Amino acid sequence: MEFTTQHFIALAPLLITSATIIVVMLAIAWRRNHSQTFLISVAGLNLALLSILPALKVAPLAVTPLLQIDTFACLYMALILVATLACVTLAHAYLGDGGSGYPGNREELYLLILMAAAGGLVLVSAQHLAGLFIGLELLSVPVYGLVAYAFFNKRSLEAGIKYMVLSAAGSAFLLFGMALLYADSGSLSFVGIGQALAATGLPSSLAQLGLGMMLIGLAFKLSLVPFHLWTPDVYEGAPAPVAAFLATASKVAVFAVMVRLFQISPAASSGVLSDVLTIIAIASILFGNLLALTQSNLKRLLGYSSIAHFGYLLIALVASKGLAVEAIGVYLVTYVITSLGAFGVITLMSSPYNGRDADALYEYRGLFWRRPYLTAVLTVMMLSLAGIPLTAGFIGKFYIIATGVESQQWWLVGALVLGSAIGVFYYLRVMVTLFLIEPNLRRHDAQLHWEQRAGGVMLLAIAALAFFLGLYPQPLLVLVQQAGLSG
Repeated sequence: MEFTTQHFIALAPLLITSATIIVVMLAIAWRRNHSQTFLISVAGLNLALLSILPALKVAPLAVTPLLQIDTFACLYMALILVATLACVTLAHAYLGDGGSGYPGNREELYLLILMAAAGGLVLVSAQHLAGLFIGLELLSVPVYGLVAYAFFNKRSLEAGIKYMVLSAAGSAFLLFGMALLYADSGSLSFVGIGQALAATGLPSSLAQLGLGMMLIGLAFKLSLVPFHLWTPDVYEGAPAPVAAFLATASKVAVFAVMVRLFQISPAASSGVLSDVLTIIAIASILFGNLLALTQSNLKRLLGYSSIAHFGYLLIALVASKGLAVEAIGVYLVTYVITSLGAFGVITLMSSPYNGRDADALYEYRGLFWRRPYLTAVLTVMMLSLAGIPLTAGFIGKFYIIATGVESQQWWLVGALVLGSAIGVFYYLRVMVTLFLIEPNLRRHDAQLHWEQRAGGVMLLAIAALAFFLGLYPQPLLVLVQQAGLSG
């Protein structure tokens, strides 16, 4: 095939991210400098983000048989790049400078995050099973290193090994499922599979088995029940900025490709598979929320709550018509904003690095009297995760309920309402802890280094955005409507 200028414009976000990876590698080889590596990474990610605008002008465009750049891909590329930018900023604050910071090499963290982000960009624009697998592996492999990056912390190493072993198992299921699907449909492209399945009416038992195994592989990455067992341990063991990346950019990329796969071949989500997705959704919502109730560790609590949130998202995937794609877009944007804010507070509480992250709930007792700004941000994030009106989370949840009602999935809507009610309890428990008065406590705000200040400013901006979208969601709704799969 011939490459034209249009192809390069469409691929610009991925090409710029890849070029940034090479520049960072060369910069590290030339001279180790934490701030320089950080600035190169931020500059590259910002350029990649800006290059989405010209890419939109040439979309939709099938760049190769593997990749399709359309408005849907551009929206999720932007979301992944914004989440990665936020995580890189938090990582800079977390690793610190000088003697009080991280004792090992800091620069490689940025390299690994950028490589994982490039994998996410490939994943959201995949229109072929080979593209899906390449993107997924490019996303997953650097994350193994990221999770175990605090190598002197036993929990971090344990989390890295756990994630690697279970992720490998998930990839094996995914490959086996792809092989079965190819054997049945004779095609590896999403469209070809969709046409082959549609031609026979209901998918054959072989195709259903293949799709089921692929679903297991993707459910591992999204930590849906019953494939969720790694999540709380990995979230707890991973350094805070890495946990933020895992909860946002990584999961958004996998869910976006899942939406594309199920939307392009509607037959894929009919029959037995639809029932299986319904059961997984209800189980994820109930288990995620109930297990979060008992947690006294903030990272584990957020890990279990993310299981429940992706259970909510499955409701729109099961509905798969009407408002579904729009609802998924709105929910993922609000979820990413909120998760970045929550993990950002843990990051700034945990740095400069001192052995383990400040993630135990008792460490947040009376935080309002020590760090009022961080308390304000975490309070807004907890309200948004609970789906309280006037926050971004409410808009996302409202859309999911509307989708469930529209497609008359009453069991799923019931599970969502019940799960949300349980969720309000443990989110409020975290909020109450922040405002408890400690005896003999004088009010003061801790002195911050400049890199932590940059992280703090970003967190305040995230909190303001969560409020703004709760009050005036119109710009977000317009953006998501334009990014439909018809792109």
